[in-house]
Amino acid sequence: MKISRFFNRYNSSKKAILLTLVGFCLVPVQAQVIYDMVVIGNPGNSNDKTGFGGVAYTYQIGKYEVTIGQYTEFLNAVASESDPYGLWNSSMTIPNIQGIGRSGSSGNYSYSVMNTSSESDISSNNMPVTGVSWFSAARFANWMANGQPNGNESAGTTENGAYTLNGKKSGTTVIRNTINPNTNAAPTYYIPTENEWYKAAFFNGRDYYVFATQHNTTPSNIIGDSSNAANFLSDATTGYSVPQSMLYSSSQTYLTNVGTFINSISYYGTFDQNGSVWEWTDMDGSVSYYRSIKGGAWTSTPPYLQSSYRLVTVPSTISVNSGFRLAGSI
Repeated sequence: MKISRFFNRYNSSKKAILLTLVGFCLVPVQAQVIYDMVVIGNPGNSNDKTGFGGVAYTYQIGKYEVTIGQYTEFLNAVASESDPYGLWNSSMTIPNIQGIGRSGSSGNYSYSVMNTSSESDISSNNMPVTGVSWFSAARFANWMANGQPNGNESAGTTENGAYTLNGKKSGTTVIRNTINPNTNAAPTYYIPTENEWYKAAFFNGRDYYVFATQHNTTPSNIIGDSSNAANFLSDATTGYSVPQSMLYSSSQTYLTNVGTFINSISYYGTFDQNGSVWEWTDMDGSVSYYRSIKGGAWTSTPPYLQSSYRLVTVPSTISVNSGFRLAGSI
């Protein structure tokens, strides 16, 4: 599959702090990221006809994609002095995806949720983060698995935990650790395998749906209370989901808050596994020069949302239409 297909049809927290009085000084304390998970049961299910979806154990997966606000907290916790592994990049400031701004200079960076939309009632805090490579997603997983510590990008924050990265930003991926060396326990957060992601999206306890909305028919892309809708690019007259227009604008925000399609959920209770943003998976977990992304995005037409569609790209890829959600052990 050509990597260029990754950019399918694409034409482009405000830092939350608590102040604690220590002596006569006010010390910033990082806000805690709350990441909702749902349990994926029915262990031992068979694969779908695509060859994916079978998982032998019970596990958890994110109810929503990781958001701009959550990733901003991560940046302020680990990249305020320096960012040697590129956890922030300039693609995160593109108006189409609201994004994350960076101010200050090396040694004193600050990150904040941007609101670049012309629609003042839109809050980008709860929109999915984009512009994140597989390696950056793995570092976020490490930070979560390590208890969200404050400190430079190091073994105790981003470089070890669910994954032993040790500065790796490109090339082959690494195997997920069975034991987090920082906690001496199984990693509580990690990037889902392709089977874990697929099962959470399409399985219904007996067999599989074509779309992650518990339907086999193409969803609508109109925001509302439909049980079969998602944020994608309709090849009919509605066009992009947010403006309901085929016309592309460099100043238009095309993302929607996670969970916006309130009744369009998977069997297990996940949101937005179709449309919104492409999501990283860990494939089968083995070392590879490639990783798959699943689910389609706001730039995708209906065929890319189907369970049968599989896109493989290099793990260092970043794009304004790709993000991630986490999984976890029980």
